Amino acid sequence: MTTAPPLSGYHHLGITVSDVEASETWYARTLGLVRAFTEAHAGTDPDNGGYAIVMTRPGTGFFIGLDHHVEADKLPFDPRRTGLDHVALAASSAEEVHAWAAYLDSIGVEHGPVIEGNDPMPNAAVHMVDPDGVPIELMWVGH
Repeated sequence: MTTAPPLSGYHHLGITVSDVEASETWYARTLGLVRAFTEAHAGTDPDNGGYAIVMTRPGTGFFIGLDHHVEADKLPFDPRRTGLDHVALAASSAEEVHAWAAYLDSIGVEHGPVIEGNDPMPNAAVHMVDPDGVPIELMWVGH
């Protein structure tokens, strides 16, 4: 083959967290996610090897796995380390980004201001961090 086969879209994201219960509570409260299921990591005992709480937004194909690893280093997230830098979630419009900012205010979740621009295309975004400090961006990009 000389070209990569097609991709059909995003499937899920797995994030290693320091406190899986606290993260589940935060993602439920902040993003409206609910637990879809819990699964042991492949080839491990869930009590001694780790598991993921897989959360979804009902009625969508959106899934995030909150991964508990027994031997995780528990250090705060740092985007300067190799690996994940941030997570960007799509909003449908600039108005929706503003609605997210108002919602985050109403539930007491700290976030940055809504930033809007036109370079390289129309866009709007608001930034926050999860309990481990993973940056989450709610973003709209016009075409």
